[in-house]
Amino acid sequence: MLHPFAHAQSTPDKPAYIMAGTGETVTYKQMNDRSNQGAQLFRSLGLKTGDAVAIFMENNVHYYTALWAAQRAGLLFTCISSRLTAGEVEYIIRDCGAKAFITSKYLAKVAAEVAPLVPGVKLYMVDGAEEPYESFEAALDRQPATPIADEGAGNSMLYSSGTTGRPKGVKRSAPLGGPLGEPNPLTMLFQGLFGISKDSIYLSPAPLYHAAPLGWTMAVHAVGGTVVVMEHFDAEQFLALVEKHKITVSQLVPTMFVRMLKMPEENRTKYDLSSLQVAIHAAAPCPIDVKRKMIEWWGPVIREYYAGTEGNGFVYSTSEDWLAHPGTVGRAMLGTLHIVGEDGNDVPTGEEGVIFFEGGPAFEYHNSPEKTADSRNAQGWSTLGDVGKLDSEGYLYLTDRKAFMIISGGVNIYPQETEDVLIGHPKVADVAVVGVPNEDFGEEVKAVVQPANWADANDALAAELMTYAREKLSPIKCPRSIDFMQELPRHPTGKLYKRLIRDAYWGKRDSKIV
Repeated sequence: MLHPFAHAQSTPDKPAYIMAGTGETVTYKQMNDRSNQGAQLFRSLGLKTGDAVAIFMENNVHYYTALWAAQRAGLLFTCISSRLTAGEVEYIIRDCGAKAFITSKYLAKVAAEVAPLVPGVKLYMVDGAEEPYESFEAALDRQPATPIADEGAGNSMLYSSGTTGRPKGVKRSAPLGGPLGEPNPLTMLFQGLFGISKDSIYLSPAPLYHAAPLGWTMAVHAVGGTVVVMEHFDAEQFLALVEKHKITVSQLVPTMFVRMLKMPEENRTKYDLSSLQVAIHAAAPCPIDVKRKMIEWWGPVIREYYAGTEGNGFVYSTSEDWLAHPGTVGRAMLGTLHIVGEDGNDVPTGEEGVIFFEGGPAFEYHNSPEKTADSRNAQGWSTLGDVGKLDSEGYLYLTDRKAFMIISGGVNIYPQETEDVLIGHPKVADVAVVGVPNEDFGEEVKAVVQPANWADANDALAAELMTYAREKLSPIKCPRSIDFMQELPRHPTGKLYKRLIRDAYWGKRDSKIV
Protein backbone atom coordinates (compact mmCIF):
# COMPACT_ATOMS: atom_id res chain seq x y z
CA MET A 1 0.00 0.00 0.00
CA LEU A 2 1.53 3.32 -1.08
CA HIS A 3 0.37 5.52 1.79
CA PRO A 4 1.75 6.75 5.15
CA PHE A 5 -0.99 4.75 6.87
CA ALA A 6 0.77 1.51 5.90
CA HIS A 7 4.16 2.72 7.12
CA ALA A 8 2.62 3.86 10.41
CA GLN A 9 1.78 0.19 10.96
CA SER A 10 5.04 -1.37 9.74
CA THR A 11 7.59 1.28 10.84
CA PRO A 12 5.77 3.52 13.35
CA ASP A 13 8.92 5.07 14.83
CA LYS A 14 10.66 5.83 11.54
CA PRO A 15 11.02 9.57 10.81
CA ALA A 16 8.52 10.66 8.19
CA TYR A 17 10.09 14.10 8.13
CA ILE A 18 12.68 16.22 9.90
CA MET A 19 12.71 20.02 9.98
CA ALA A 20 16.23 21.01 8.98
CA GLY A 21 16.52 24.16 11.08
CA THR A 22 15.09 22.94 14.37
CA GLY A 23 15.76 19.21 14.03
CA GLU A 24 12.15 18.50 15.04
CA THR A 25 11.29 14.98 13.92
CA VAL A 26 7.82 13.58 13.19
CA THR A 27 7.45 9.81 12.95
CA TYR A 28 5.10 7.94 10.65
CA LYS A 29 2.83 7.07 13.60
CA GLN A 30 2.69 10.70 14.71
CA MET A 31 1.99 11.94 11.18
CA ASN A 32 -0.67 9.27 10.67
CA ASP A 33 -2.42 10.00 13.96
CA ARG A 34 -2.36 13.74 13.44
CA SER A 35 -3.63 13.50 9.85
CA ASN A 36 -6.45 11.24 11.06
CA GLN A 37 -7.41 13.97 13.53
CA GLY A 38 -7.29 16.46 10.67
CA ALA A 39 -9.58 14.32 8.52
CA GLN A 40 -11.97 13.98 11.46
CA LEU A 41 -11.91 17.78 11.87
CA PHE A 42 -12.76 18.36 8.22
CA ARG A 43 -15.69 15.95 8.44
CA SER A 44 -16.89 17.65 11.64
CA LEU A 45 -17.05 20.91 9.66
CA GLY A 46 -19.25 19.24 7.06
CA LEU A 47 -16.56 18.91 4.38
CA LYS A 48 -17.20 15.93 2.14
CA THR A 49 -15.35 14.22 -0.71
CA GLY A 50 -14.62 16.73 -3.47
CA ASP A 51 -14.73 19.82 -1.24
CA ALA A 52 -11.73 22.14 -1.05
CA VAL A 53 -9.36 23.49 1.60
CA ALA A 54 -6.65 26.13 1.18
CA ILE A 55 -3.28 26.13 2.95
CA PHE A 56 -1.27 29.35 3.29
CA MET A 57 1.90 28.61 5.25
CA GLU A 58 5.65 28.77 5.15
CA ASN A 59 7.56 25.48 5.51
CA ASN A 60 6.76 24.35 9.04
CA VAL A 61 6.16 21.21 11.06
CA HIS A 62 2.36 21.39 10.62
CA TYR A 63 2.31 21.40 6.82
CA TYR A 64 2.10 17.63 6.28
CA THR A 65 -0.65 17.29 8.89
CA ALA A 66 -2.87 19.52 6.77
CA LEU A 67 -1.83 17.85 3.51
CA TRP A 68 -2.35 14.24 4.53
CA ALA A 69 -5.54 15.09 6.44
CA ALA A 70 -7.03 16.57 3.28
CA GLN A 71 -5.67 13.75 1.12
CA ARG A 72 -7.24 10.98 3.20
CA ALA A 73 -10.54 12.88 3.44
CA GLY A 74 -10.93 12.97 -0.36
CA LEU A 75 -10.52 16.74 -0.54
CA LEU A 76 -8.96 19.07 -3.06
CA PHE A 77 -6.13 20.88 -1.31
CA THR A 78 -4.80 24.15 -2.67
CA CYS A 79 -1.44 25.31 -1.36
CA ILE A 80 -0.92 29.06 -1.70
CA SER A 81 2.40 30.86 -2.03
CA SER A 82 3.39 32.46 1.27
CA ARG A 83 4.65 35.49 -0.68
CA LEU A 84 1.28 36.62 -1.99
CA THR A 85 -0.69 39.65 -0.86
CA ALA A 86 -4.06 39.48 0.90
CA GLY A 87 -5.93 40.27 -2.31
CA GLU A 88 -4.10 37.54 -4.20
CA VAL A 89 -4.78 35.02 -1.42
CA GLU A 90 -8.44 36.02 -1.36
CA TYR A 91 -8.71 35.45 -5.12
CA ILE A 92 -7.36 31.90 -4.83
CA ILE A 93 -9.49 31.02 -1.79
CA ARG A 94 -12.62 32.16 -3.60
CA ASP A 95 -11.67 30.65 -6.94
CA CYS A 96 -10.91 27.19 -5.54
CA GLY A 97 -14.05 27.26 -3.38
CA ALA A 98 -12.21 26.54 -0.13
CA LYS A 99 -14.42 25.87 2.87
CA ALA A 100 -11.51 25.92 5.32
CA PHE A 101 -8.35 28.04 5.34
CA ILE A 102 -5.22 27.12 7.32
CA THR A 103 -2.44 29.64 7.88
CA SER A 104 0.31 30.37 10.40
CA LYS A 105 1.35 32.94 13.01
CA TYR A 106 4.35 33.69 10.80
CA LEU A 107 1.93 35.02 8.17
CA ALA A 108 -0.43 36.67 10.67
CA LYS A 109 -0.18 40.14 9.12
CA VAL A 110 -1.45 39.03 5.70
CA ALA A 111 -3.83 36.52 7.30
CA ALA A 112 -5.48 39.33 9.29
CA GLU A 113 -6.18 41.17 6.04
CA VAL A 114 -7.52 38.01 4.39
CA ALA A 115 -10.02 37.08 7.12
CA PRO A 116 -12.72 39.72 6.44
CA LEU A 117 -12.44 39.11 2.69
CA VAL A 118 -13.59 35.47 2.88
CA PRO A 119 -16.78 35.34 4.98
CA GLY A 120 -18.12 31.86 5.59
CA VAL A 121 -14.71 30.16 5.34
CA LYS A 122 -13.56 28.37 8.51
CA LEU A 123 -10.28 29.97 9.62
CA TYR A 124 -7.40 28.19 11.39
CA MET A 125 -3.90 29.28 12.40
CA VAL A 126 -0.90 27.27 13.67
CA ASP A 127 1.80 28.30 16.17
CA GLY A 128 -0.49 30.61 18.11
CA ALA A 129 -3.83 31.74 16.77
CA GLU A 130 -4.94 35.37 16.55
CA GLU A 131 -8.60 36.39 16.25
CA PRO A 132 -10.65 35.62 14.25
CA TYR A 133 -8.56 32.48 13.61
CA GLU A 134 -8.94 29.35 15.72
CA SER A 135 -5.96 27.29 16.83
CA PHE A 136 -5.52 24.45 14.35
CA GLU A 137 -3.61 22.37 16.90
CA ALA A 138 -6.31 22.80 19.56
CA ALA A 139 -9.02 21.86 17.07
CA LEU A 140 -7.09 18.70 16.16
CA ASP A 141 -6.63 17.79 19.84
CA ARG A 142 -10.40 17.52 20.22
CA GLN A 143 -10.65 14.89 17.46
CA PRO A 144 -10.04 11.13 17.64
CA ALA A 145 -6.89 9.76 15.98
CA THR A 146 -8.84 7.02 14.23
CA PRO A 147 -9.60 6.97 10.49
CA ILE A 148 -12.83 8.56 9.27
CA ALA A 149 -15.45 6.07 8.13
CA ASP A 150 -15.39 7.16 4.48
CA GLU A 151 -11.69 7.55 3.77
CA GLY A 152 -10.88 8.24 0.12
CA ALA A 153 -8.00 9.74 -1.80
CA GLY A 154 -7.94 13.48 -2.35
CA ASN A 155 -5.62 15.44 -4.60
CA SER A 156 -3.94 18.80 -4.97
CA MET A 157 -5.34 21.61 -7.08
CA LEU A 158 -2.49 24.04 -7.36
CA TYR A 159 -2.37 27.42 -9.03
CA SER A 160 0.11 28.42 -11.67
CA SER A 161 2.66 30.86 -10.30
CA GLY A 162 1.28 33.81 -12.21
CA THR A 163 4.48 34.91 -13.99
CA THR A 164 2.48 36.10 -17.01
CA GLY A 165 -0.98 36.82 -15.60
CA ARG A 166 -3.56 35.89 -12.96
CA PRO A 167 -2.87 32.40 -11.58
CA LYS A 168 -4.92 29.50 -12.90
CA GLY A 169 -6.08 26.53 -10.84
CA VAL A 170 -4.92 23.28 -12.45
CA LYS A 171 -7.53 20.56 -12.09
CA ARG A 172 -6.46 17.09 -13.11
CA SER A 173 -8.74 14.38 -14.40
CA ALA A 174 -8.07 11.86 -11.60
CA PRO A 175 -11.29 11.10 -9.69
CA LEU A 176 -11.51 11.91 -5.98
CA GLY A 177 -12.50 9.50 -3.25
CA GLY A 178 -10.83 6.34 -4.58
CA PRO A 179 -9.08 3.82 -2.33
CA LEU A 180 -6.11 5.12 -0.35
CA GLY A 181 -2.68 3.97 -1.41
CA GLU A 182 -3.43 2.91 -4.96
CA PRO A 183 -0.40 3.31 -7.27
CA ASN A 184 -0.52 6.57 -9.18
CA PRO A 185 1.49 7.57 -12.25
CA LEU A 186 3.57 10.17 -10.38
CA THR A 187 4.73 7.83 -7.62
CA MET A 188 5.38 5.02 -10.10
CA LEU A 189 7.42 7.41 -12.26
CA PHE A 190 9.51 8.48 -9.28
CA GLN A 191 10.11 4.88 -8.26
CA GLY A 192 11.05 3.77 -11.75
CA LEU A 193 13.17 6.69 -12.95
CA PHE A 194 14.74 7.90 -9.73
CA GLY A 195 14.71 4.82 -7.50
CA ILE A 196 12.64 6.46 -4.76
CA SER A 197 12.03 3.84 -2.05
CA LYS A 198 11.58 3.32 1.68
CA ASP A 199 15.35 3.73 2.01
CA SER A 200 15.36 7.19 0.41
CA ILE A 201 16.35 10.22 2.46
CA TYR A 202 15.06 13.20 0.53
CA LEU A 203 16.20 16.78 1.07
CA SER A 204 13.56 19.35 0.11
CA PRO A 205 15.06 22.85 -0.23
CA ALA A 206 12.06 24.61 -1.77
CA PRO A 207 8.67 25.86 -0.51
CA LEU A 208 6.17 23.04 -0.03
CA TYR A 209 3.36 25.03 -1.63
CA HIS A 210 4.98 24.57 -5.04
CA ALA A 211 3.92 21.63 -7.22
CA ALA A 212 7.28 19.85 -7.42
CA PRO A 213 8.28 19.86 -3.71
CA LEU A 214 4.71 19.02 -2.74
CA GLY A 215 4.42 16.11 -5.17
CA TRP A 216 7.91 14.77 -4.58
CA THR A 217 7.79 14.80 -0.78
CA MET A 218 4.32 13.25 -0.64
CA ALA A 219 5.57 10.54 -3.03
CA VAL A 220 8.48 9.86 -0.66
CA HIS A 221 5.96 9.48 2.18
CA ALA A 222 3.85 7.19 0.03
CA VAL A 223 6.76 4.75 -0.33
CA GLY A 224 7.96 5.11 3.27
CA GLY A 225 11.12 7.22 2.95
CA THR A 226 12.24 10.17 5.08
CA VAL A 227 12.00 13.83 4.07
CA VAL A 228 14.31 16.54 5.43
CA VAL A 229 12.60 19.92 4.99
CA MET A 230 14.61 23.13 4.75
CA GLU A 231 12.67 26.08 6.12
CA HIS A 232 14.57 28.34 3.71
CA PHE A 233 17.22 27.57 1.12
CA ASP A 234 20.80 28.41 1.96
CA ALA A 235 23.53 27.14 -0.35
CA GLU A 236 26.03 26.08 2.30
CA GLN A 237 23.37 24.69 4.64
CA PHE A 238 22.15 22.49 1.79
CA LEU A 239 25.59 20.93 1.42
CA ALA A 240 25.93 20.53 5.20
CA LEU A 241 22.55 18.77 5.39
CA VAL A 242 23.52 16.31 2.66
CA GLU A 243 26.53 15.33 4.76
CA LYS A 244 24.68 15.34 8.10
CA HIS A 245 21.65 13.27 7.07
CA LYS A 246 23.35 11.21 4.34
CA ILE A 247 20.84 12.51 1.82
CA THR A 248 20.27 10.17 -1.12
CA VAL A 249 18.00 12.29 -3.31
CA SER A 250 16.99 15.92 -3.71
CA GLN A 251 15.37 18.26 -6.18
CA LEU A 252 16.72 21.72 -6.90
CA VAL A 253 16.34 24.60 -9.34
CA PRO A 254 19.12 26.19 -11.42
CA THR A 255 19.36 29.31 -9.24
CA MET A 256 20.37 27.03 -6.36
CA PHE A 257 23.16 25.56 -8.52
CA VAL A 258 24.35 29.08 -9.36
CA ARG A 259 24.49 30.07 -5.69
CA MET A 260 26.44 26.95 -4.75
CA LEU A 261 28.92 27.37 -7.60
CA LYS A 262 29.57 30.98 -6.58
CA MET A 263 30.44 30.00 -2.99
CA PRO A 264 34.10 30.29 -1.97
CA GLU A 265 35.95 27.16 -3.10
CA GLU A 266 36.96 26.16 0.44
CA ASN A 267 33.32 26.26 1.61
CA ARG A 268 31.97 24.55 -1.48
CA THR A 269 34.26 21.53 -1.35
CA LYS A 270 34.52 20.76 2.36
CA TYR A 271 31.32 18.67 2.61
CA ASP A 272 30.94 14.95 1.94
CA LEU A 273 28.29 14.53 -0.76
CA SER A 274 29.02 10.87 -1.49
CA SER A 275 25.60 9.68 -0.23
CA LEU A 276 23.83 11.64 -2.98
CA GLN A 277 22.52 9.19 -5.57
CA VAL A 278 20.09 11.42 -7.50
CA ALA A 279 19.90 15.21 -7.78
CA ILE A 280 16.97 16.30 -9.91
CA HIS A 281 16.44 19.77 -11.29
CA ALA A 282 13.56 21.41 -13.10
CA ALA A 283 11.32 24.53 -12.97
CA ALA A 284 13.58 26.72 -15.13
CA PRO A 285 16.13 26.18 -17.90
CA CYS A 286 19.69 25.62 -16.64
CA PRO A 287 22.53 27.49 -18.37
CA ILE A 288 24.85 25.07 -20.16
CA ASP A 289 27.98 26.19 -18.34
CA VAL A 290 26.26 25.88 -14.95
CA LYS A 291 25.01 22.37 -15.71
CA ARG A 292 28.42 21.23 -16.96
CA LYS A 293 30.14 22.50 -13.81
CA MET A 294 27.57 20.77 -11.58
CA ILE A 295 28.12 17.42 -13.32
CA GLU A 296 31.89 17.87 -12.98
CA TRP A 297 31.44 18.56 -9.26
CA TRP A 298 28.72 16.07 -8.26
CA GLY A 299 29.19 13.45 -10.95
CA PRO A 300 26.49 11.88 -13.14
CA VAL A 301 23.87 11.93 -10.36
CA ILE A 302 22.18 14.97 -11.88
CA ARG A 303 18.90 14.34 -13.67
CA GLU A 304 16.59 16.86 -15.31
CA TYR A 305 12.96 16.94 -16.30
CA TYR A 306 10.64 19.33 -18.04
CA ALA A 307 6.99 19.31 -16.99
CA GLY A 308 4.38 21.62 -15.52
CA THR A 309 1.82 21.72 -12.75
CA GLU A 310 -0.64 20.70 -15.48
CA GLY A 311 0.97 17.25 -15.69
CA ASN A 312 0.23 17.00 -19.42
CA GLY A 313 3.63 15.54 -20.29
CA PHE A 314 7.04 14.64 -18.91
CA VAL A 315 10.46 15.03 -20.54
CA TYR A 316 13.53 13.48 -18.91
CA SER A 317 17.31 13.60 -19.24
CA THR A 318 20.15 11.82 -17.42
CA SER A 319 23.60 13.35 -17.05
CA GLU A 320 24.81 11.04 -19.79
CA ASP A 321 22.01 12.21 -22.11
CA TRP A 322 22.88 15.81 -21.41
CA LEU A 323 26.62 15.41 -21.95
CA ALA A 324 25.87 13.85 -25.35
CA HIS A 325 23.31 16.59 -26.14
CA PRO A 326 24.38 19.71 -24.18
CA GLY A 327 21.48 21.99 -23.39
CA THR A 328 18.75 19.39 -23.77
CA VAL A 329 16.04 18.82 -21.17
CA GLY A 330 15.60 15.29 -22.50
CA ARG A 331 13.18 13.11 -24.41
CA ALA A 332 9.48 12.59 -23.76
CA MET A 333 8.59 9.87 -21.27
CA LEU A 334 4.91 10.83 -21.06
CA GLY A 335 3.07 12.27 -24.07
CA THR A 336 4.38 12.79 -27.60
CA LEU A 337 6.25 16.01 -28.31
CA HIS A 338 5.38 18.36 -31.16
CA ILE A 339 7.02 21.66 -32.08
CA VAL A 340 4.33 23.77 -33.71
CA GLY A 341 4.75 26.87 -35.88
CA GLU A 342 2.53 29.90 -36.35
CA ASP A 343 0.53 28.03 -39.00
CA GLY A 344 -0.45 25.33 -36.50
CA ASN A 345 1.67 22.63 -38.13
CA ASP A 346 4.79 20.80 -36.97
CA VAL A 347 7.97 22.64 -37.93
CA PRO A 348 10.99 20.84 -39.41
CA THR A 349 13.52 19.23 -37.06
CA GLY A 350 15.80 21.82 -35.50
CA GLU A 351 13.44 24.76 -35.94
CA GLU A 352 11.82 26.59 -33.04
CA GLY A 353 8.14 26.64 -32.23
CA VAL A 354 5.64 26.23 -29.41
CA ILE A 355 5.96 22.96 -27.48
CA PHE A 356 2.84 20.77 -27.47
CA PHE A 357 2.16 17.37 -25.92
CA GLU A 358 -0.05 14.82 -27.64
CA GLY A 359 -1.67 12.02 -25.67
CA GLY A 360 -0.63 13.17 -22.20
CA PRO A 361 -2.88 13.22 -19.12
CA ALA A 362 -5.86 15.55 -19.36
CA PHE A 363 -6.22 18.70 -17.28
CA GLU A 364 -8.35 21.81 -17.15
CA TYR A 365 -8.02 25.26 -15.64
CA HIS A 366 -10.54 25.59 -12.83
CA ASN A 367 -13.34 28.07 -13.58
CA SER A 368 -11.58 29.10 -16.77
CA PRO A 369 -12.83 27.28 -19.87
CA GLU A 370 -11.33 29.97 -22.10
CA LYS A 371 -7.83 29.42 -20.67
CA THR A 372 -8.31 25.67 -20.98
CA ALA A 373 -9.27 26.15 -24.63
CA ASP A 374 -6.26 28.44 -25.19
CA SER A 375 -3.94 25.66 -24.02
CA ARG A 376 -5.17 23.30 -26.79
CA ASN A 377 -4.76 23.36 -30.55
CA ALA A 378 -7.03 22.02 -33.29
CA GLN A 379 -5.59 18.51 -32.86
CA GLY A 380 -6.35 18.52 -29.13
CA TRP A 381 -2.68 18.70 -28.12
CA SER A 382 -1.87 20.81 -25.03
CA THR A 383 0.85 23.38 -24.32
CA LEU A 384 2.35 25.21 -21.35
CA GLY A 385 3.26 28.14 -23.61
CA ASP A 386 6.96 27.35 -23.84
CA VAL A 387 9.08 27.57 -26.98
CA GLY A 388 11.69 25.03 -28.02
CA LYS A 389 13.07 22.74 -30.70
CA LEU A 390 13.76 19.04 -31.25
CA ASP A 391 16.90 17.46 -32.65
CA SER A 392 16.96 14.42 -34.94
CA GLU A 393 17.02 12.03 -31.97
CA GLY A 394 13.96 13.57 -30.33
CA TYR A 395 15.79 15.54 -27.64
CA LEU A 396 14.01 18.74 -26.59
CA TYR A 397 15.77 22.10 -26.13
CA LEU A 398 13.92 24.94 -24.42
CA THR A 399 14.22 28.40 -25.92
CA ASP A 400 12.01 30.49 -23.64
CA ARG A 401 8.42 31.25 -22.81
CA LYS A 402 6.52 32.64 -25.77
CA ALA A 403 5.29 35.51 -23.58
CA PHE A 404 8.88 36.64 -22.94
CA MET A 405 9.94 36.83 -26.59
CA ILE A 406 11.37 40.19 -27.69
CA ILE A 407 10.52 41.41 -31.19
CA SER A 408 13.06 44.02 -32.28
CA GLY A 409 12.81 45.33 -35.83
CA GLY A 410 10.78 42.26 -36.78
CA VAL A 411 13.42 39.84 -35.41
CA ASN A 412 12.39 37.35 -32.70
CA ILE A 413 14.84 37.30 -29.77
CA TYR A 414 14.52 34.85 -26.89
CA PRO A 415 16.02 36.31 -23.67
CA GLN A 416 17.13 33.00 -22.17
CA GLU A 417 20.30 32.74 -24.27
CA THR A 418 21.43 36.22 -23.21
CA GLU A 419 20.59 35.48 -19.57
CA ASP A 420 22.59 32.25 -19.72
CA VAL A 421 25.65 34.17 -20.89
CA LEU A 422 25.43 37.00 -18.35
CA ILE A 423 24.87 34.71 -15.34
CA GLY A 424 28.27 33.23 -16.09
CA HIS A 425 30.00 36.49 -15.19
CA PRO A 426 31.50 36.27 -11.67
CA LYS A 427 30.06 39.63 -10.61
CA VAL A 428 26.45 38.67 -11.53
CA ALA A 429 24.20 37.03 -8.91
CA ASP A 430 21.01 37.04 -11.00
CA VAL A 431 19.80 38.51 -14.28
CA ALA A 432 16.65 39.09 -16.28
CA VAL A 433 16.60 40.14 -19.93
CA VAL A 434 13.46 41.90 -21.17
CA GLY A 435 12.23 43.89 -24.14
CA VAL A 436 11.79 47.62 -23.53
CA PRO A 437 10.32 50.31 -25.81
CA ASN A 438 12.39 51.51 -28.76
CA GLU A 439 11.00 54.18 -31.07
CA ASP A 440 12.62 52.78 -34.22
CA PHE A 441 12.54 49.01 -33.63
CA GLY A 442 9.51 48.58 -31.35
CA GLU A 443 11.56 46.84 -28.66
CA GLU A 444 15.19 46.61 -27.66
CA VAL A 445 17.05 44.23 -25.38
CA LYS A 446 17.69 45.35 -21.79
CA ALA A 447 19.42 43.38 -19.04
CA VAL A 448 18.42 43.93 -15.42
CA VAL A 449 21.23 42.64 -13.23
CA GLN A 450 21.40 41.76 -9.55
CA PRO A 451 25.12 42.16 -8.81
CA ALA A 452 26.89 39.82 -6.42
CA ASN A 453 28.05 42.95 -4.58
CA TRP A 454 25.73 45.95 -4.67
CA ALA A 455 28.75 48.28 -4.40
CA ASP A 456 29.64 47.19 -7.96
CA ALA A 457 26.35 48.51 -9.40
CA ASN A 458 27.81 51.28 -11.54
CA ASP A 459 28.55 52.30 -15.11
CA ALA A 460 31.89 50.46 -15.08
CA LEU A 461 30.22 47.12 -14.38
CA ALA A 462 27.54 47.84 -16.98
CA ALA A 463 30.24 48.47 -19.58
CA GLU A 464 32.12 45.34 -18.51
CA LEU A 465 28.98 43.22 -18.89
CA MET A 466 28.15 44.72 -22.27
CA THR A 467 31.64 43.81 -23.51
CA TYR A 468 31.34 40.34 -21.98
CA ALA A 469 28.04 39.76 -23.82
CA ARG A 470 29.40 41.01 -27.16
CA GLU A 471 32.24 38.51 -26.95
CA LYS A 472 29.81 35.61 -26.72
CA LEU A 473 26.61 36.63 -28.54
CA SER A 474 25.52 38.00 -31.88
CA PRO A 475 24.86 41.77 -31.73
CA ILE A 476 21.06 41.42 -32.00
CA LYS A 477 21.00 39.36 -28.76
CA CYS A 478 23.23 41.70 -26.75
CA PRO A 479 21.66 44.15 -24.31
CA ARG A 480 21.55 47.75 -25.53
CA SER A 481 21.53 48.89 -21.89
CA ILE A 482 21.90 47.46 -18.38
CA ASP A 483 20.10 48.45 -15.21
CA PHE A 484 20.77 47.17 -11.70
CA MET A 485 18.36 45.86 -9.07
CA GLN A 486 19.25 44.83 -5.50
CA GLU A 487 17.10 41.70 -5.75
CA LEU A 488 15.17 40.38 -8.71
CA PRO A 489 11.54 39.32 -8.06
CA ARG A 490 12.32 35.63 -8.18
CA HIS A 491 10.11 33.02 -6.53
CA PRO A 492 11.91 30.60 -4.17
CA THR A 493 11.03 27.84 -6.62
CA GLY A 494 13.26 29.49 -9.22
CA LYS A 495 10.51 31.15 -11.26
CA LEU A 496 11.25 34.73 -12.20
CA TYR A 497 8.38 37.22 -12.19
CA LYS A 498 9.73 38.78 -15.37
CA ARG A 499 6.42 40.46 -16.12
CA LEU A 500 6.94 42.76 -13.12
CA ILE A 501 10.29 43.91 -14.51
CA ARG A 502 9.03 44.28 -18.05
CA ASP A 503 5.88 46.18 -17.06
CA ALA A 504 7.91 48.83 -15.24
CA TYR A 505 9.48 49.83 -18.56
CA TRP A 506 6.14 49.94 -20.38
CA GLY A 507 4.43 52.31 -17.97
CA LYS A 508 2.52 49.69 -15.99
CA ARG A 509 3.98 50.68 -12.65
CA ASP A 510 1.01 49.51 -10.62
CA SER A 511 1.69 45.91 -11.65
CA LYS A 512 1.25 43.29 -8.97
CA ILE A 513 1.94 39.57 -8.80
CA VAL A 514 -1.53 38.24 -9.58
